[in-house]
Amino acid sequence: MATLGDRLDHVLGVKAAEPLADAFDMHTVEDLLRHYPARYATQGQPLTEEAPEEGTHITVVGRVSRTELRPMRQRRGKLLKVDLDTGSAKPVEITFFNGDKVNYLVKQGVRAMMSGTVHWWRPDRWNLSHPSYLILPESVESVDTLTSVRGGGALRGLAESAKGAGGVDISFFEREYIPVYPATAKVQSWDVLACVRQVLDQLDPIDDPLPGDIRDEHDLLGVSEALRLIHLPDSKSDIEQARGRLRFDEALALQLVLAERRHDAAGRTARACPPRADGIAAEFEQRLPFELTAGQNKVIAEISADLTRPHPMHRLLQGEVGSGKTIVALHAMLQVVDAGLQCALLAPTEVLASQHYRSLRAMLGDLGEAGELGAADQATKVVLLTGSMSAGAKKAALLDVVTGTAGIVIGTHALIQDAVEFFDLGMVIVDEQHRFGVEQRDALRAKASEGITPHLLVMTATPIPRTIAMTTLGDLETSTLTELPRGRSPITTRVVPARMKPAWVDRAWERIREEVSEGRQAYVVCSRIGDEEDENGKPKAKGRKRTAEPDTGEGPTTHAAVEVYDTLRTGALADLRLGLLHGRLPTDDKDRVMRSFNDGDIDVLVCTTVVEVGVDVPNATVMVIVDADRFGVSQLHQLRGRVGRGKDPGLCLLITETSPMGTAMARLESVSATLDGFELSVLDLRQRREGDVLGSAQSGTARSLRLLSLLDDLEVITAAQVLAREVVDADPGLTGHPGLASMMHAAVDSERLEYLAKS
Repeated sequence: MATLGDRLDHVLGVKAAEPLADAFDMHTVEDLLRHYPARYATQGQPLTEEAPEEGTHITVVGRVSRTELRPMRQRRGKLLKVDLDTGSAKPVEITFFNGDKVNYLVKQGVRAMMSGTVHWWRPDRWNLSHPSYLILPESVESVDTLTSVRGGGALRGLAESAKGAGGVDISFFEREYIPVYPATAKVQSWDVLACVRQVLDQLDPIDDPLPGDIRDEHDLLGVSEALRLIHLPDSKSDIEQARGRLRFDEALALQLVLAERRHDAAGRTARACPPRADGIAAEFEQRLPFELTAGQNKVIAEISADLTRPHPMHRLLQGEVGSGKTIVALHAMLQVVDAGLQCALLAPTEVLASQHYRSLRAMLGDLGEAGELGAADQATKVVLLTGSMSAGAKKAALLDVVTGTAGIVIGTHALIQDAVEFFDLGMVIVDEQHRFGVEQRDALRAKASEGITPHLLVMTATPIPRTIAMTTLGDLETSTLTELPRGRSPITTRVVPARMKPAWVDRAWERIREEVSEGRQAYVVCSRIGDEEDENGKPKAKGRKRTAEPDTGEGPTTHAAVEVYDTLRTGALADLRLGLLHGRLPTDDKDRVMRSFNDGDIDVLVCTTVVEVGVDVPNATVMVIVDADRFGVSQLHQLRGRVGRGKDPGLCLLITETSPMGTAMARLESVSATLDGFELSVLDLRQRREGDVLGSAQSGTARSLRLLSLLDDLEVITAAQVLAREVVDADPGLTGHPGLASMMHAAVDSERLEYLAKS
């Protein structure tokens, strides 16, 4: 018999356990059983939809109604075209590239199971290309076992894993739901399944970490039953009940971690910064030449209340470019300055840091000129610190920071350097927070006095998925400026499907010409600099053309900024003034190009994402983003914010060669449908997944969540949060709840705990 804590090499043997350890870092029985099926192959079921999504992996069972063997067009060999009758209105079209090697098995009239990825090649045509397959008997009654396996790919391997002394147990393939696991080239799904079945046969009953009254209250299965049913269900109800229990476990483990962190944070000390009626913040507000919006007043009040408390603020300020985030942040900084403390504003680029410096100095006037002639009586000093400053300017800035002369310090990553010492840091503000990691923010916050945690305000137009995840979990307070930005013109976004509508691409260049003829300017943004290197100067493989036929074996095109620049200045935009801007240009050249674009000496700027933040050219009204499917949702939203910044409306055209039925096209259509950055962040979260919400990964490749969706399971998360806070408030440290403590520590290791302490 076996327990969850037993080593896999003891239960399965070294030969089976070592590949699991290498591929998935599995070492114990629990590690293996928590490797849940990604999906289930359904036996004998017709397609549930006539048009499955591009990239979806489906498994179908049916009878071969037609086959056709024909030569490939652009390479040696033959294609086998197959129609599989699954009971749907239309047969499933299937293509085998090695047709002459499989046509002796895949013949008209045979019953088969096939598993592969959906590819759309035309708007009305999709197929499964080179799927794995298994030739099935007519029924279980006709034969109990097969002495040999007929098939190929993953399904053949699955059948081999079910092979016993008498042959393949075909009854396993008559199960309504067959688990399909996340796999690698060396450890296939059927390898995992064979190990899981072996472990489940030996597993002892498990001590349930959830007390019986909690299971009854939430109508949850026992953990032993849930772990068995998630792997070997007999019905859809089995899957739903097993997932419900295991999903609740994930939510509770997360909320226990966050409840412990919340309890710990309540014990941390920050400098209380109550507002002063006679301070610089009040004076600044009285001098404003315009009235703050209701939304700005509401957010200012929320932040002010946080700053008044002797515990650190941890708040996200979300709002579109120009929506008034800077005014709100400045008011918060002045409230901290009124308390005799310093504020640090961290910006991702020197361009943006300098822009903030000029903007804040202009808004403050003589209130920001401490130490200068004509300064107001209660003025503070605003200092800029960047890496490219001269040695003399940097030395003067560092002196102002360490002596406390500067109440507001604005800078880039240079603020994090060891040479920077603050007199008394009270608050850190991070602009465009998706550009910074938790470690960078923590390095700046660590510059506060010993024993003090500075208040933290992070600002963004489009929060990263992990931020939305932490907000959903209740770990990050959020303030949102929802009103339309002052003085901003509307931005229209349109998707240009280059494969389906090539004439629309020509029309995109015409729109640029029309805008330029009216005295306006345009951007053309590309995903990379050139074939030989990416934006960071690293070698990158050349893009290859995509064709409409599935048998060419070629991939999608990407267009480099250097190539697009050459093509446009000798072609569609030949008589216009074009400039080229990318990250590999020398700093002086980049500054020269940007000045020329700012001054109107360049009509069209062909560039990479170097213009994503900190570029403000009100006369630029149109942006064409080439290979738009290669950009993330947040990037697209940030990029299009560069147009429509003046009196004329903005236009953003998203050119793509992706399939019209694919997820990438759906993502672009969603971006074109809204200008709400928070809504787009939720879309980004749904498509990229939450990331490792308890660790440093910010994409879905490293996830601590296996079944829980932070978007779809809010009710479960809320119930788990209530329970976790009740338990932790009554029993900090969970000494009286060893089962729950074990659950929490299984979800978060020491490295993640350290990471959480910083965030």
